[in-house]
Amino acid sequence: MKFTKSLEIDCPREQIFDLTQDYGRRLEWDPFLSRANLLDGVLTPHVGARALCVDHHGFSMEVVYVAYKRPEVAAVKMTRGPFFLASFAGTWRFTETGDGRTSVLFEYFYRLAWPFAVLRRFVDATFAREITERLEALDKFVKQRKLTPTPG
Repeated sequence: MKFTKSLEIDCPREQIFDLTQDYGRRLEWDPFLSRANLLDGVLTPHVGARALCVDHHGFSMEVVYVAYKRPEVAAVKMTRGPFFLASFAGTWRFTETGDGRTSVLFEYFYRLAWPFAVLRRFVDATFAREITERLEALDKFVKQRKLTPTPG
């Protein structure tokens, strides 16, 4: 299954990319997570870097970065996760739209483990809601912190 949601945010692409990939700041804006950290002593994301994320329900997922091209895209795939997911991947894409604004696109790709396929409608609705809430929380955080270019 695939879910895609985008939102145009009034923030330069580099700043919003960095904010979303900063594990030291992730919990400041991301309502989905209760814990997020890079593993193996890694300080910054890159292809091959591993991360552990725990959602607000207590489900944990270990992921590995499969794409990382600042400030355009960051993508991860699950290496270990909750029992009900057979596979999971997520992608952030950042596109300049002009006037210091950025379109932030977030995609989930997942497959439920058997026999949890019977819960597909519930999981679909949950993922769709959480993608929307995450993007709206990111937009709200940016507006509150006024993350815009500094006059040069």
